[in-house]
Amino acid sequence: MSTPYAKLPAWADYGLIPVINLFVAFVVAGFVVLLVGENPFRAAAVLVEGAFGRGQGIAFTLFYATTFIFTGLSVAVAAHCSLFNIGAEGQAYVAGLGVAIVCLAFDSVLPWWLLFPLAIIGAAAVGALWALIPAYLQAKRGSHIVITTMMFNFIAFSVVVYLLVGVLKPANSMAPQTRTFLDGAQLPKLNWIIELFGAKIRSAPFNITFLLALAMAFLVWVLIWRTRLGYEMRTYGHSPKAARYAGISETRIIIVAMMISGALAGMMALNPTMGDQHNVALDFVSGAGFVGIAVALMGRLHPIGIVLAAILFGMLYQGGAELAFEMPAISRDMIVIIQGLVILFAGALEHMFRPYIQAMFASISPRTVGMEAVKGKGA
Repeated sequence: MSTPYAKLPAWADYGLIPVINLFVAFVVAGFVVLLVGENPFRAAAVLVEGAFGRGQGIAFTLFYATTFIFTGLSVAVAAHCSLFNIGAEGQAYVAGLGVAIVCLAFDSVLPWWLLFPLAIIGAAAVGALWALIPAYLQAKRGSHIVITTMMFNFIAFSVVVYLLVGVLKPANSMAPQTRTFLDGAQLPKLNWIIELFGAKIRSAPFNITFLLALAMAFLVWVLIWRTRLGYEMRTYGHSPKAARYAGISETRIIIVAMMISGALAGMMALNPTMGDQHNVALDFVSGAGFVGIAVALMGRLHPIGIVLAAILFGMLYQGGAELAFEMPAISRDMIVIIQGLVILFAGALEHMFRPYIQAMFASISPRTVGMEAVKGKGA
């Protein structure tokens, strides 16, 4: 995506600016904690301790991070093609139906290692097909992708609620959810990896989907920076006119990028359904699609940054729960405020400090921001 400022060194662009934004977000959050009469330094210690201090906390942090990796990658793929996919929430939600169909049909006859690939295909296919509709409307009818994906979130919620309340709900059950998946559709846990380092875990839903998320992050990196399709997506993202001049089909690139984005969002459904609750219930996405927007922006649309940002938000979710328990004056709503501040400074105000950092680099080393070339043209 194009940027209104001169290019900084990669380590400053992808590392320094996100760290500064995150630091400012936590400073402002510290003042919010002070307003309720609590010590912000103790609150920060409890937050970090709750997320990384014990094996149980680490497992939950990585479980939440798994979900955010998928949705962050989904938003990033679309963003590289200059498409702002706000529909990851709905795409993940409706993809739960793909998981449910596969699991309910085969969990009694197939082991998990055969059922898991089928569930991946089911989730990705349904998510991609749900993203195809707004992609087509953007490419063929000029309907703005932000509006259509946002509206399709509501349609997805309504469709899933209807099916869970009626069609997919087992007989003699009042809960709006599918039946519990059998052992063939329950993914193995990865808690043993953490226990290798001496940590103790009572029970946590950290499961093999985390490895799938890391594999998808690598494949997205290959797609965006090592394939012709990725080059076409980035070209269209930088300049649609240049892409059209180069012979790149605008319709094709929009539809393909959005379907890949939808497939990644859809795979998010595997983590909570097969890896944790072992059914498809209402609100299993829990806002992860919208968090993915912040994760993608904080990660600078790069898979490595997205993985790190996802772990950060996993820390906020797990550590925030511990913080609300240990310090009752800090309610769960205040944890949401802290998360919102991180989203604000990582997203909406992402460029707030860039001009000052650029000016600092220009004064120290003009070559790093291309200032010598500008001076040469002026001469």
